[in-house]
Amino acid sequence: MTTKSTVTEKQLKGFIDKFEPRHQRLIRAVRKGLTKQFPTAHEIIWDNYNFFVIGYGPTERPSDCFCSIAAAANGVGLCFIRGASLPDPEKVLMGSGKQTRFVRLESAEILERSEVKALLAAAVSHGKAPLPASGRPQLIIRSVSKKQRPRRKPKK
Repeated sequence: MTTKSTVTEKQLKGFIDKFEPRHQRLIRAVRKGLTKQFPTAHEIIWDNYNFFVIGYGPTERPSDCFCSIAAAANGVGLCFIRGASLPDPEKVLMGSGKQTRFVRLESAEILERSEVKALLAAAVSHGKAPLPASGRPQLIIRSVSKKQRPRRKPKK
């Protein structure tokens, strides 16, 4: 476990730098938006085989994350860990799994849409633990896989 530091931020930058420039900008913009909206949420990082993920939660436990940014070579999504149980009257959530749902992100402005704000609020309220009212969040590198799928689409 690592607390938010220059070293951890540098490592995170390296993970993001593997992506195409437009995805790098999108990941950074969405991260900035989520940390602004949830200033006490911990950021938990996985740079795994299939996806690069930044999870947001009230504790250091991955199972307490209420949403995450998930990125691969084909794009970036906002995942709701318990999305199948969230109210979605506007039908913006995609996916058919028993638990997780997601919204494809074309821009960070999607975070400003009322239906996405409502989903984020519902995800926090349905969470296993409440977000702290104050305190300093941590940036935690949880897992880094040695073998990974390419983070950029192959050039044609």
